Amino acid sequence: MSVLPVLVFVAALGAAVTPATDWPQWRGPARDGRIPDLKPRASWPTALKSGWTVKVGAGHASPILVGPRVFVFSREGEEEVVRALDLATGRAAWRQSYPAPYTLNSAAAAHGKGPKSTPVHADGRIFTFGISGVLSAWDAASGRSLWRKQFGQHREQAPTYGAGMSPLVDRGLLIAHVGGENDGALTAFDTATGAVRWAWKGDGPGYASPVAGDVAGVRQVVTQSQKLLVGLSADRGQLLWSVPFTTDYDQNAVTPILHGDLVIYGGLDQPMKAIRVVRRGTAFATEPVWENAEVSSYLSSPVLVDGSVYGLSRRKKGQYYRLDAQTGKTLWLSEGRQADNTAIVAGGGALFLLDTEGELSVAVLGGSAFASLRTWTVASSATWAHPVVTDSAVLVKDVETLALWRME
Repeated sequence: MSVLPVLVFVAALGAAVTPATDWPQWRGPARDGRIPDLKPRASWPTALKSGWTVKVGAGHASPILVGPRVFVFSREGEEEVVRALDLATGRAAWRQSYPAPYTLNSAAAAHGKGPKSTPVHADGRIFTFGISGVLSAWDAASGRSLWRKQFGQHREQAPTYGAGMSPLVDRGLLIAHVGGENDGALTAFDTATGAVRWAWKGDGPGYASPVAGDVAGVRQVVTQSQKLLVGLSADRGQLLWSVPFTTDYDQNAVTPILHGDLVIYGGLDQPMKAIRVVRRGTAFATEPVWENAEVSSYLSSPVLVDGSVYGLSRRKKGQYYRLDAQTGKTLWLSEGRQADNTAIVAGGGALFLLDTEGELSVAVLGGSAFASLRTWTVASSATWAHPVVTDSAVLVKDVETLALWRME
């Protein structure tokens, strides 16, 4: 372990950056892509101003933001690295690393050797999950290593294209789907010690990230595994219900949406679907509610806002869509050829769409048609990670760097 300075290039410091709220995990505070308390804007700047840029290493894990610190997880050579940076300046507070040699599946060569999993912050700790299955806990203030577990030293012991699931913390439990193809365990760990509290071994991991919520009167963990959509009791890991769900090459990668007792989900070349989870005595069952074959998600997870589902469909080489969450009815579709993939978040009455070509767009929420308000170029290499949007700035991770752009 080492605590070393990081080379930081400061283009302009300007005024203080004001977070709307913490962004402590995959897709934000509630893991749903929504930005609480973001102030609406009457207009958007024609250009963003460069704040700072830091070379942090390779990978597509999204940055997270807690108070005045940004945490980012990446790869440098044969090590996986976690850093804490000052939000205002980009200067390093601490840096830690560990050896993480990894042989990449040739089919995933374009994505690199990761990591792909976004860290999670809870109870003063940062939790990271490496591309080969190394699960680590760190002290968020100092970077001190607290505990580590390794679930695979070889590519065959991790998912085919490398671990892509981002861990979840729910009520004192760290939940991660560990293991590899056809041999995994959705597992709950004690956040303080790493001790296993429960494990469900019914399927291998997919690339989707779990969510937790009260569904049919019970706290549940819901996720796409390798070949299933499942709901487990959050306290004991008991399988409550499952729905077969397979995509070509077992690429289940879309984070489900919980909407009351509805679970909305999709995948590669599959219609978007919704089921209702119902409780019958002590047992649970699912009922199909709707499916919409006009749209099909792949790697881009949709966002639910005010009863509408917004996402990117693979149809026509990339179409943005708006669906009614209760009925699945298509409310609008954009023109085609919008993007190969887009990370989508919403707040302040707007959609933020960061495509993999480094273009960040702001679009209208609602309405009868897709309407883009502004588009900015924010990177010169691939941007698979989700942006972090504050009232005055945006954090963007590309292949090798993390940048802060100011909305002035």
